[in-house]
Amino acid sequence: MKINPLSVPPTDLEVDHWWAVLTSARTADLPHLPPPSRTEVAGELRVPSARGRTVQWATEDGVARLVLFTDGTNDHTAFLDELTVRPDARRRGTGTALWERVREELLAEGRTSVAAEVELGGAGQAFAEAVGFENALSMAWYVLDVQAVPEASASVPGYELLCWPGLVPDGWATAVAVAHGAMEDAPTGDLEQKIQTWTAERLHAAHRKILDRGGELTTVAAVTPDGEVAAYTELVLPDPALPRALQYDTVVVPAHRGHGLGRAVKLRMLAEAQVRHPDLRTVATVTADDNIPMRTVNEALGYRREHGIGCFQLKL
Repeated sequence: MKINPLSVPPTDLEVDHWWAVLTSARTADLPHLPPPSRTEVAGELRVPSARGRTVQWATEDGVARLVLFTDGTNDHTAFLDELTVRPDARRRGTGTALWERVREELLAEGRTSVAAEVELGGAGQAFAEAVGFENALSMAWYVLDVQAVPEASASVPGYELLCWPGLVPDGWATAVAVAHGAMEDAPTGDLEQKIQTWTAERLHAAHRKILDRGGELTTVAAVTPDGEVAAYTELVLPDPALPRALQYDTVVVPAHRGHGLGRAVKLRMLAEAQVRHPDLRTVATVTADDNIPMRTVNEALGYRREHGIGCFQLKL
């Protein structure tokens, strides 16, 4: 079986092949979800991760993408961002061959572990467990019908809600990066991957990646009179032409918890989405099963559990 590294950048034919593999797998494994768009797939293939070196391979019936972290905090580990085989070609050794190639790369780079996001209860979980991965953090996708969200006040006394389409303005980027540090107490299970210390430059690099991939980004922040970012949330449209968006990080700084800021920034985010993206129908987000406070906020807003996933990890 021939395993080919993708060109840098990938050609249109390579993008089309990758898209076809993912579409066939999504249609078979998660028929209730829309397949990925070509815009989204092309962006992910052609604009690498801001956190490390990306390596991509393809066979006739499968694809794999590995991110080798080089952020200074997680250089011992990596993330298997994709390992997908066409449903009609499974159980013929394609997945195993791709995994062995990934494993060779990990060992050559001296990595001691690798993680992957796996849909629970399907072929992906069975394969991951067969090659030695274990579920290190149980999570789930939750989805919200944007049009069904009732109008409600997003204001909180003592805080101003600001909205930034695209990159966070330079004058606020450092404050948002500092607030990101509150993510350190979010549940991470037994994962070896650590939350990195963010700077304004790192924040802008992560956000620029979204925009360079063809997506759109909006950040909503609750700020204090002295310029501190007390809470924020992010809305991402990987493909603005599609009716489904993603809610990325939602952070409330510990000193400002208990005031309803998580709910406030999410409500403002949804109000902005209805105005800026009138064709948007749903917003999806991932929340760890152990993150009870965020699950409580999401459920109060109307998010419903869509399907379970796990962050699986294998130690080399």
